[in-house]
Amino acid sequence: MKRLLGALVLALALLPAPATALTVTDQTGRRLVLPAPPARIISLVPSVTEVLYSIGAQDRLVGVTDFCDYPAEARRKPRVGGMLAPSLEGMVSLKPDLVVATTAGNRHETFEQLERLGIPVYVVNPVSVADVLDLLARLGQLTERSLAADRAVAALRERIHAVTARVEARKRPRVLYVLWPDPLIVPGRGSLVSELIGLAGGESVTADGGQGYPRYSLEAALARNPEVIVLASHGSEQSPLMRAQWERFSQVPAIAAGRLHTINGDLTHRYGPRIVDGLERLARLIHPEAFDRAQTR
Repeated sequence: MKRLLGALVLALALLPAPATALTVTDQTGRRLVLPAPPARIISLVPSVTEVLYSIGAQDRLVGVTDFCDYPAEARRKPRVGGMLAPSLEGMVSLKPDLVVATTAGNRHETFEQLERLGIPVYVVNPVSVADVLDLLARLGQLTERSLAADRAVAALRERIHAVTARVEARKRPRVLYVLWPDPLIVPGRGSLVSELIGLAGGESVTADGGQGYPRYSLEAALARNPEVIVLASHGSEQSPLMRAQWERFSQVPAIAAGRLHTINGDLTHRYGPRIVDGLERLARLIHPEAFDRAQTR
């Protein structure tokens, strides 16, 4: 009997996928075969939530995390808790046919728990501007919104090109970008923010630091004599982080020239379509002379 059951399980596993099945590969290279395009999606990633709204696929979104706060409509979606420890019971109750998660923010245990329950997990792992555009295209395919996703990607590419064209012939000032003041966390090698600074016509003084977003010595950062300092605020640009701490370093070129700025970190840290808003904002801070007066206000 055991042999018969084993043979039956093997035979079922070898059956071809239904004609309506959707075979996709996520951003980590994992292959998923879904019985149909997902109609009930839980997003454990704020940037994924933003992407789904940007391509008109929000009707398929049945659950989000507590951090999925943009656009405002996303706050009205059912909540499943935080990114690190979302409620498994809450997710199951929403009857998803797909959960979208990330390697940077979600725990592997969450993936395993969902898969044991037969809920497929699509994992995203964007680390560059190209990856963000790829994410839009992939989610467009998943949700049958490929045309909308392609249009969104084309529009974002056009805006990126417009920025780089304005700044490409200009001197590249040294830029210190502060993700967090204490401990000092900065963009290092291979980070999205370092790439955005480069596209905006600047040179990140910490881009040769550790991989991703390392801790950094304040003394070492200031020793690079940054000509522009950008402080990331979290939630809005109305509450800059520790400006007084930086204004006292009057010998630093950026402070002496009055080039201490703030930026909404959601525009530059989240891997969604608003990174181009962040790029445009950075470019205007780094190269105000490249933009007309109305654009720099």
